Amino acid sequence: MSALSYVHGASPVPLLGETIGENLRRVVERVPNAEALVVPHQSYRATYSELWQQTTQAARGLLARGVKKGHRVGIWSPNRAEWVVLQYATARIGAILVNINPAYKTAELSYALQQSGTSLVVLAKAFRTSDYVGMLQEVRAQCPDLQQSLVIDDEWQALLDDARRVPEDDVRTLETSLQFDDAINIQYTSGTTGFPKGATLSHHNILNNGFFIGEALGYSERDRVCIPVPFYHCFGMVLGNLACTSHGACMVVPGESYEPLAALETVQAERCTSLYGVPTMFIGELDHPRFSEFDFSSLRTGIMAGSPCPVEVMRKVQSQMHMPEVTIAYGMTETAPVSTQSSTDDPLDKRVSTVGRIHPHVEIKIVDPNTGEVVSRGQAGELCTRGYSVMLGYWNNPEATREAIDDARWMHTGDLATLDDEGYVNIVGRIKDMIIRGGENIYPREIEEFLYTHPDISDVQVIGVPSERYGEEVMAWVKLREGASVSDEALATFCRGKIATYKIPRYWKFVDGFPMTVTGKIQKFKMRETAVEELGLEKAAAVVTA
Repeated sequence: MSALSYVHGASPVPLLGETIGENLRRVVERVPNAEALVVPHQSYRATYSELWQQTTQAARGLLARGVKKGHRVGIWSPNRAEWVVLQYATARIGAILVNINPAYKTAELSYALQQSGTSLVVLAKAFRTSDYVGMLQEVRAQCPDLQQSLVIDDEWQALLDDARRVPEDDVRTLETSLQFDDAINIQYTSGTTGFPKGATLSHHNILNNGFFIGEALGYSERDRVCIPVPFYHCFGMVLGNLACTSHGACMVVPGESYEPLAALETVQAERCTSLYGVPTMFIGELDHPRFSEFDFSSLRTGIMAGSPCPVEVMRKVQSQMHMPEVTIAYGMTETAPVSTQSSTDDPLDKRVSTVGRIHPHVEIKIVDPNTGEVVSRGQAGELCTRGYSVMLGYWNNPEATREAIDDARWMHTGDLATLDDEGYVNIVGRIKDMIIRGGENIYPREIEEFLYTHPDISDVQVIGVPSERYGEEVMAWVKLREGASVSDEALATFCRGKIATYKIPRYWKFVDGFPMTVTGKIQKFKMRETAVEELGLEKAAAVVTA
């Protein structure tokens, strides 16, 4: 009988049984003079000792304004130093930080504030074309729990000044009353259907996940991590901030939001040792016309996550960006977020073709989506995760929680994956993204990886679109390299004889970019909607399974 697709992350390194504030205090005592946070666009620099003092002052200011343990404090801002200070200040007094997507408009903002019961929201004055102050004013009457707002640009200093009204000992007394299983963070998942759900995470969830990510990357106070991904998302505040602060490494913030040039300039100027991004970010950096001007010799590692990584992109990041120890991480917000990660010394083929192996103290099983039974090694099925990292639940949404987490505490991810005999996990797609063409199961990732080998293709995304004859047909959205020109027929010819005929895209669309979330995740549901409209297809075509 072949082995089953189950693995657990046995580890000699114990879980951290402490709160985020306790962990930060220990690191501050160990490396008080190490640089903790650098934000060049704000001309901001702080050592660990200075960051501790600032979080203490902000925590006292929050207490002076009536914030108590368990109160929800919203943060609606792009990446700024104040975001980081607030993250640790709220954790130290047991307030629950509610991450609000910088891209939200009024309807989404109103929903998040109401659903979470946020009583105080800290916001930027504006971001890009969005007038945050005006938008908040527009929805304020719809949010009965919202008692206060604080505009970072104008009122941050007033918050710090309020600290005078609360003794520092009050913060310490409150800190000692906190438990590491307390809820500390609500992150709204990007809803592809219906309203977003608020994944509720504890100190234990996100502190340990950040710690073991830092362990995998070999972080110490000598590391400087360039974080161009948004703080509102787990990638920024856990893989970025908590991985750094749990090891005394420096958080380096290249801009309010991602810009390829700013990331390149910051890596060079700050001598960063690690760089983060989703694949589209690394593609943007590699394709930047000034790429060859920059010195990447300080880099050694980093994380590529958020969506499947094209093999060719991974190879270029390793060789051209001086990141031989770059890793792939996989997970979801509901699992704090990382469940698997490649090692810095994994064989090249494993680092470019899998999402690594199980994280410490986490369990994974791959099950048949229809029966729930664990499948054999190498067989595709739904990936399920269990362990310290699984969220407490969706905030005030027990029904959605029950749908996601079963009675045995397994989180059902909705991702299709395989587990090989060496324990490496390969994500082959989303259950909802799998294409069924005339009864054949087609995984878009496989076709995307093949098309990436075409010299004229910079990026490609594959989706299924309705077909009266086959149920679904394959469609590829293609972004060409600058100056390249190729026809759909030429691309189809490139595929013939190399991949199965039924996998060759029936439709091709040449684009300059893809619809995506602010974190860089491709929104394939929007691509399908656009394709259905442009091609004049029937939305509800029957799926042929015979």
